[in-house]
Amino acid sequence: MTESRPTDEPEIHKGLAGVYADTTAVSKVDPASNSLLYRGYPVQDLADTQPFEAVAHLLWHGELPTDAELETLRKTERSHRALGDDVRRAIDLLPTDAHPMDDVRTALSVIGARETAGTDLMSLADAQTTADHAVRLFAELPAVVAYTQRRRHGLDPVDPREDLDHAANTLWMTFGEEPDATVVDAFNRSMILYAEHSFNASTFTARVVASTLSDVHSAVVAAVGALKGPLHGGANEAVMHAFTEIGTADRAESWLDEALAAKRKVMGFGHRVYKHGDSRVPTMKAALDDLVTHFDRQDLGDLYAALESAFVERKGIYPNLDYPAGPAYHLMGFDTETFTPLFVAARITGWTAHIAEQQAANSLIRPLSAYVGHERREVPRS
Repeated sequence: MTESRPTDEPEIHKGLAGVYADTTAVSKVDPASNSLLYRGYPVQDLADTQPFEAVAHLLWHGELPTDAELETLRKTERSHRALGDDVRRAIDLLPTDAHPMDDVRTALSVIGARETAGTDLMSLADAQTTADHAVRLFAELPAVVAYTQRRRHGLDPVDPREDLDHAANTLWMTFGEEPDATVVDAFNRSMILYAEHSFNASTFTARVVASTLSDVHSAVVAAVGALKGPLHGGANEAVMHAFTEIGTADRAESWLDEALAAKRKVMGFGHRVYKHGDSRVPTMKAALDDLVTHFDRQDLGDLYAALESAFVERKGIYPNLDYPAGPAYHLMGFDTETFTPLFVAARITGWTAHIAEQQAANSLIRPLSAYVGHERREVPRS
């Protein structure tokens, strides 16, 4: 006979698994096609046809931009690309061996303090203010990421170029060379694929902060803190670290067997939302294949294939977006530790879209907890 649960005992959903906290019109995974949809559009189709700026507009405003709207966004974005001296000085105070996500978090705090100085806190959740700050953050983050990587190599910062689109300019500021079209295309696709993913941990964190009517920058800083955690962001970094450990394709199976025997978590495979494989992977894998050919690095392509084959055979679990994105960023020239800051530069669009959505129909997010500690007791008296 099964013992019944007391009627006053709450049902706990650890990690909020299976709990619907709110509604959203920003994105969803379509069960019928297993595709991630941004405002109804399959993300793989957007990555194949659109510049990142157009997808940012879509996430913020609900529709793809007209030519005139795209031109206006590009003009505004390009006017805010330069990295402020105050931000650079703040980053320079940090040790060069700190994780680049610490640089990003610090930079965003400085930007937020500058942008909101002298402003009444109650006015910061205004829809137009949020929209303006979203575009500025979209524009400034590539400069933060580029400076973060360059200073670790003792290199001077590179000024932005107004004649380049968002993706090409990010590569220009990071490497100081005009990027090849193949690299720009692969990078643009990656930014679109990483831009948004519904109520993931960092997005939900941003919405919790926004629900208090705090400012956009505070919500984004909190989201960066959530993304820094290796159970959320950092998987693309972990993929590249694994590739470095393995070395060559012929060692993939033995490395994996040792890792599984030691109960190591192998990052880049599986996803809580996708039950039949991550629909973003084929688009990113195609971009990776282009880069492998462009840079003549078939050795990396072979290693990718060998580890994927071995993992699927042993576990029946398929790659997620981080698996092809890690080696793709490596081939572009980004330091492994810079991969998660690139995630931030992409996800800033999704985060700010959700912050705006939260503000538009706000309710303070304040869940309950079930107390399991001591009942009332007396403090000992001498």
